[in-house]
Amino acid sequence: MSRILTDDLPFDLTVPVAIVGGGAAGLCAALAAREAGIDPVVFERDALPQGSTALSAGLIPAAGTAAQRAAGIVDSVEAFARDIQAKAHGAADPVVLKVVTEGAGLAIDWLTERHGLAFTVVADFSYPGHSARRMHGLASRAGGELIDRLRAAAEFAGIDIVTGARVDALVATPEGRVRGLVVARPDGSEERIGCDALVLACNGYGGNKDLVAEHIPALKDALYFGHPGNQGDAVIWGQELGAALRHMSGHQGHGSVAHPHGILVSWAVIMEGGCQINAAGERFWNEASGYSEAALAVLGQPGGIAWDLFDARIAGIARQFEDFRRAEAAGAVLHAESMDELAARLSIPPQVIRATLESIADLKQCRGTDGFGRDWSGVPDLAPPYCAVKVTGALFHTQGGLAVDGAARVLRKGGTPLPNLFAAGGAAVGVSGPDASGYLSGNGLLTAVVLGRIAGREAAHLISAEP
Repeated sequence: MSRILTDDLPFDLTVPVAIVGGGAAGLCAALAAREAGIDPVVFERDALPQGSTALSAGLIPAAGTAAQRAAGIVDSVEAFARDIQAKAHGAADPVVLKVVTEGAGLAIDWLTERHGLAFTVVADFSYPGHSARRMHGLASRAGGELIDRLRAAAEFAGIDIVTGARVDALVATPEGRVRGLVVARPDGSEERIGCDALVLACNGYGGNKDLVAEHIPALKDALYFGHPGNQGDAVIWGQELGAALRHMSGHQGHGSVAHPHGILVSWAVIMEGGCQINAAGERFWNEASGYSEAALAVLGQPGGIAWDLFDARIAGIARQFEDFRRAEAAGAVLHAESMDELAARLSIPPQVIRATLESIADLKQCRGTDGFGRDWSGVPDLAPPYCAVKVTGALFHTQGGLAVDGAARVLRKGGTPLPNLFAAGGAAVGVSGPDASGYLSGNGLLTAVVLGRIAGREAAHLISAEP
């Protein structure tokens, strides 16, 4: 059944800019459209806008912000772009890379100064692949606070957010101009909403098992840690309208989800000097590579599980993140006063644990690189009391999507833009390239916030410029 209707039936209501999705991308699009003088309407399928943003750590990378300058951090857009492209092995979409790295600092300062979101920089540890400390978050370092503050800003700006509104189909002309949408309501009724421009901010396809099996077969049976509403609607609609897709195999995985609790454990526990071991007590990869590729590394171990090993010092750093505090409260973080006690708690022979931890200590002392390629120079030693969390790998969100230009307009396969269709966040192609190893920390919220702001602004400008 087609998800694109070409009928000429009347609409119940017409709005200037319709935005599908009330996550970070959709709310930033709405704020930008409103500031450009157009009244947008956000259509959100859930009873409360949350989406994947609420499930994230709420951290956005940006270079050249006021928050960085206040923390004495020297950074540049050029260094930021190089870091993303290096992690993506040179495969990041160059147009999207340029606009998001140039726009990220402006977006963070805009949200701080214009809308009261008090971002600060995570300044006490470095995320893998970032050459400067540029991860920005709100006080709780949690996505729940970020989405709550964005929603409050939208409400304060007088933006209409229609909840319980699942968009089932688009109405378009044969030439690809979107005329409106068909919205299903909780009581089973439908509404036909006309629009002059449409912004797709409904994330990717991580919740659609068929699409995951098609594009990311290695993770088809993995735990999905994103929002179940991410069913690939934007991709399906775009394809029917003749849009081009890019990097559909790209995704963000994560190899540090507490098992069976299902709570994210910050990768800071690894980057500050911790490691991962399997059920036999042995290390199995270069953990400094990144948490996205950790998903496949962990899932490849017996039972698809591993242990994060760290110490009390590192736990103190990780406690700035609400998710880690939740994991501790749920009993996911085990504590041990000695190597032998740690071995007993993990049901691993003590000589194995001792050999693993002593090997790491030797590498740290001689500033060596191990057989997996991890460089331990400058990393503090682990010391009792020790900590451990049983973890598994998961798919967080997809990074491929609709091809867009620098104005967030959705592109046809031939490279020309569709007349009035925009995409942001997970609905659009990201900057991670086609592989999990291309994901750099924060890439997801980076494109959500920056492309969302651009899409809302450009949709408003399009309407203002048309007769």
